[in-house]
Amino acid sequence: MRNIARKGIHYWQKLSAANVPAELIENGQNRVIDASLTLIRERVKLKGELVRALGGAVASSSLLGIPLGHNSSFLQGPAFAPPRIREAIWCGSTNATTEEGKELNDPRVLTDVGDVPVQEIRDCGVDDDRLMNIKAPLRPLVLGGDHSISFPVVRAVSKKIGGPLDILHLDAHPDIYHAFEGNKYSHASSFARIIEGGYARRLLQVGLRSINSEGREQGKRFGVEQYEMRTFSRDRHILENLKLVEGVKGVYILVDVDCLDPAFAPGVSHIEPGGLSFRDVLNILHNLQADVVAADVVEFNPQRDTVDGMTAMVAAKLGVYISVVDCLDPAFAPGVSHIEPGGLSFRDVLNILHNLQADVVAADVQVEFNPVDGMTAMVVAKLVRELTAKISKMKD
Repeated sequence: MRNIARKGIHYWQKLSAANVPAELIENGQNRVIDASLTLIRERVKLKGELVRALGGAVASSSLLGIPLGHNSSFLQGPAFAPPRIREAIWCGSTNATTEEGKELNDPRVLTDVGDVPVQEIRDCGVDDDRLMNIKAPLRPLVLGGDHSISFPVVRAVSKKIGGPLDILHLDAHPDIYHAFEGNKYSHASSFARIIEGGYARRLLQVGLRSINSEGREQGKRFGVEQYEMRTFSRDRHILENLKLVEGVKGVYILVDVDCLDPAFAPGVSHIEPGGLSFRDVLNILHNLQADVVAADVVEFNPQRDTVDGMTAMVAAKLGVYISVVDCLDPAFAPGVSHIEPGGLSFRDVLNILHNLQADVVAADVQVEFNPVDGMTAMVVAKLVRELTAKISKMKD
């Protein structure tokens, strides 16, 4: 994908070198950008009309895909993530209700406004200085894409609400390099741009476990509250009872999928063991007291979302116990027909069975085993569902 994008840019650079007037090229590129975003704008308008007509909503979220991967330092697979996440959100293996009871089928809760056609825009020679100025709708729930998309979205939301945001950032990495590998828009530099621009009043980073001296120095320089996984057991009570309400215009939640331990989400470009469980993340989100005005979910790489044979082994060991395999969190049993993140660990099940005081006269194992991959897509989809519940607000 990176090579294709470079070909497009190089072609337009050749036109510039061939004495084609710069104004002609820029005007043409502006028309392409405007035309590319027209469908998204009209869908946002339609969504607003529907929400107003139906009534009863205080706030509603707009699902927006940004399939951008060229600012990744390692793999560009996140560019292919939005359609896979959408597929998982509406997958028939589960219902359309969040754990807090909100119905995603209600347009007052969530409306899909489409994808920004990043590749098509870049094919016309539009560079990142202009691409990063594309505006997002109000209260967007953005599907990445690599983490570089967070900067333009946070900037757009901050400008719309008229002030800096409090940001809750879940990630294995602080992404606060000044300009990683010389790229100021690198996915590893998004927070340097956000803070330098004055778009964050307070930044809390949770799940960190791949942080070097520059990451810590930049964190101190910018006054970032960094919570590392090595102290998570000590910090858990704080993080599961966050209040971001006083003196802030709104709260933005950023979830880099690699904040999760790879047992729960293997489909990421940068695998960092020792992370959060899916239930840890949900506990933080469910208990957060804040006016969430926007969120993004980034760095899911569907090209690495493969798990082979794991559930067969789990089912085999469960053969001597009574169990339904899809009671387990998919980290322990990804190959089930109905993937539901946030479940029991394998040890939870064994502890229940080992400590059971009963005269067991029969048992069965309802395997529900389905050797089809896509676990991380479902994990990300459920994250999107629960973030939707935080953004959307209905009248009492």
